[in-house]
Amino acid sequence: MDDAKIKDLITATLESTPKDATHWSTRSMAEHLGMSQSTVSRVWRAFGLAPHKQDAWKLSQDPLFTEKVRDVVGLYLNPPERALVLCVDEKTQIQALDRTQPIFPMLPGTPQRATHDYVRNGTSSLYAALDIASGKVIGSLHARHRATEFLAFLRKIDAEVPADLDVHLVMDNASTHKPRP
Repeated sequence: MDDAKIKDLITATLESTPKDATHWSTRSMAEHLGMSQSTVSRVWRAFGLAPHKQDAWKLSQDPLFTEKVRDVVGLYLNPPERALVLCVDEKTQIQALDRTQPIFPMLPGTPQRATHDYVRNGTSSLYAALDIASGKVIGSLHARHRATEFLAFLRKIDAEVPADLDVHLVMDNASTHKPRP
């Protein structure tokens, strides 16, 4: 395939959309330019093009956003003396799965083996506080995801951090972080 046809394909991919769809498929682009679907696929792969993928973002409407970002980044880069800065987050709805049979360990020439079937044991929520400076993590698992469990996690942090340190928590605005009015 000559360079002019590749250029036409890339230009059409980046600068146009089909009349009857939101994005090009390999089939529709091949038909549009009179080339094979496999050729379109190879060129897209070679140039890292994926018209079917889309990223999204949201710009903050907070008028103090820039100042808040500077405060948080400054806290990480230059924490106050006698203070601990923790990045707090949670992973909810972790599936607690267990295999129906024991897992056979890996041996030389044989990979680890496990049955394909499993038993569901509900879900768990993992709460974690990362000390960026040391890499230490304070974590706990909870069966539910409510403000009650988050408060228990905060109490755990309080118990594990030396009393002579101030604690700064950096976290999102999840509903579990705020008491109900």
